Amino acid sequence: MIDIGANLTDKTFRHDLEDVLVRAKRARVNHIVVTGTDLEHSQRAVDLCNLHSDYLSSTAGIHPHNASSVHKQSIQQLTQIAGNTCVVAIGETGLDYFRNFSPRSDQISAFETQLQLAVELRLPVFIHDRDSNGELLTILKNFSNLSAVIHCFTGSASLLQDYLDLGLYIGITGWICDERRGQELYQCISLIPDDRLLMETDSPYLIPRSMKPRPRSRRNEPAFLEHVCFTIAAARGQSAEHIRHITQENAKTLFGLAF
Repeated sequence: MIDIGANLTDKTFRHDLEDVLVRAKRARVNHIVVTGTDLEHSQRAVDLCNLHSDYLSSTAGIHPHNASSVHKQSIQQLTQIAGNTCVVAIGETGLDYFRNFSPRSDQISAFETQLQLAVELRLPVFIHDRDSNGELLTILKNFSNLSAVIHCFTGSASLLQDYLDLGLYIGITGWICDERRGQELYQCISLIPDDRLLMETDSPYLIPRSMKPRPRSRRNEPAFLEHVCFTIAAARGQSAEHIRHITQENAKTLFGLAF
């Protein structure tokens, strides 16, 4: 298995990261892509990957929450960070019209700028989309030569089909393990073709509610990816081993991973 989205630079991993990585390996997580959400955390992700180059890769990007901080100099810095060999995607970038921590115009500008950077660097994109009401799809249609994954998909069957029509990969998290909020996702996940499905934890967030018992800390970590795998397999009527295999191969294809 490959965890395509884990925020391992988060402060909750500061004191036991080595143990977290050991547990991930024991749980058959063969590789982890560490998520960059701003310049600081993108650089931290690179630094972390350089310490574990055989096991970690990273993304480099500026989250829509931080879009107001994007300017010419920050894009130059992001370009420099993204030039590291461990960086396999631009992102996390996209649109978030649910919280609107940055004005929508700033979010659009930052997103388009990072999409263009991905084109120039020939990297795929790690995309965040929350309540953009089709605006993100419209923007992506102007970048048809890009490969990308929709990170932490939680939407409707109709939105899923729109993403698939653009040839995007779909990242599934522990949201699908939530019997309260994840039922719609559980019911439509079979629509995702085998060659477009990816798995991620989005740790330390979205701990799978199917875990029994759940850790006292409530912190999610890459070792828990197997719970996402089991739930996906049940929802699709496929074996867990099949899900492990196809999602790993898809991650290797999208991110150019070789191991």
